Amino acid sequence: MIQRKEYLNNLIAIKDKQVIKVITGVRRCGKSTLFELYIDYLKQTGVEDSQIISVNLEELENADLLDYKALYNYIISKLVPDKNNYIFIDEVQKCNEFEKAVDSLFIKKNCDVYITGSNAYLLSGELATLLSGRYIQIDMLPFSFKEYYEATKENGKSKREIFDSYLRYGSFPYVAYLENDEKVINQYIEGIYNTILIKDVATREKINDVSVLENILKTVASSIGSPISTKKISDTLISSGRKISPNTVEAYLRALTDSYILYNVTRYDIKGRQFLKTLGKYYFVDNGIRNHIISQSASDLGHILENVVYLELLRRKNRVNIGKLAEKEVDFVAVNMNEVEYYQVSASVLDEKTLERELAPLKEIKDNYPKTLLTLDDIGNGANYEGIKQINVIDWLLK
Repeated sequence: MIQRKEYLNNLIAIKDKQVIKVITGVRRCGKSTLFELYIDYLKQTGVEDSQIISVNLEELENADLLDYKALYNYIISKLVPDKNNYIFIDEVQKCNEFEKAVDSLFIKKNCDVYITGSNAYLLSGELATLLSGRYIQIDMLPFSFKEYYEATKENGKSKREIFDSYLRYGSFPYVAYLENDEKVINQYIEGIYNTILIKDVATREKINDVSVLENILKTVASSIGSPISTKKISDTLISSGRKISPNTVEAYLRALTDSYILYNVTRYDIKGRQFLKTLGKYYFVDNGIRNHIISQSASDLGHILENVVYLELLRRKNRVNIGKLAEKEVDFVAVNMNEVEYYQVSASVLDEKTLERELAPLKEIKDNYPKTLLTLDDIGNGANYEGIKQINVIDWLLK
């Protein structure tokens, strides 16, 4: 089992702190497994089984606990007096008015509370209201390439072959263990996709015509790495015979981003040092889902790489934006505390004109923050163009 060290260490760092720990992320990204790993850690540090209370509200045997009073009374009955108790509630949104039970447990001095749930219910805006801001939210993503590589490297394939599989089949943890069985992987991804679309989006937003959602997703999937507006999506659907207003498109896109199947990335004016409200970009939480929605083509490789790099930067940095410089654009401006890094992504820059085009925006930036060009080109230890580093993207991902 891959240890998901970054997330595990995050939980360890806030152990016994007076906050509710909330794990969010797209379905099947590994939230429940993270609980298992963390419980193993607790036991290794001397916490007794009796001090660990774990409830998964999706399990049928816990159907009687879907009322907040019943859930609270059950957990209270299990508490060990005069010792710290570690309470894990999986899929907490299944419990009606769960926040009342969680709040009541939180105020007890000997309770350390951890919850996960479907993204459609456990969103930061709602949590801020329901749990009075007394929580820390840990956003989980599916496997990074480094984690995927660790899970599959014993298969005897090269790094590039494993990376090609990662681009094709995606990053959901269980996919890494399906040994490139394309039929089974497609069925598995289709199951996740349908569950997110129906349970997390359509049911929540009371959308009867799911095909509209699918058409919006197909339009976005075809525009990865390109600026896109709600009006453009609306016009595209209208031209294909679907009547839908930009306001409706905006509402549906918000629901899709709330479910974490999509991420909306805003533009940042590098010279003006301000965020721009128009023409952002969308990226998918998983390339496997995107490839399930539309057929993959070799000409699309650059945009697929962009998607992978965006998600990796999201894991490593506090904020990721698209950089705007007059008529030019920097793929990503990544900020971590007060540190800024600039990234361009291209499948290859062996062609001199392509290299010049990719370097041009970075050369216009006059500050001294790191500037990096990520490509699939085999360039040994990398190259340097007036302070701009070119690095192989696979090597960068494995750092």
